[in-house]
Amino acid sequence: MQPECDDSILLEVEGHKARIDYDANIGMFRGEILGLNGGADFYGKTTDELRVELKNSLDVFLDICEEKGINPYRESYS
Repeated sequence: MQPECDDSILLEVEGHKARIDYDANIGMFRGEILGLNGGADFYGKTTDELRVELKNSLDVFLDICEEKGINPYRESYS
């Protein structure tokens, strides 16, 4: 996980928050969904792309957790 950055912004979709940072190496924004018990990240060039990719990444993560019988959320997450 990258260190906290003053330039990070938060994006929220359907009650799930993600930290967004710009990755100059690839010229895209990278998002990391917060509060999950594992990593789920996504990329996009626009806010619309980020919203779609956040939802897609979250859906995949939740599906995998359900298949494996794993709680997808950190216990301390509220």
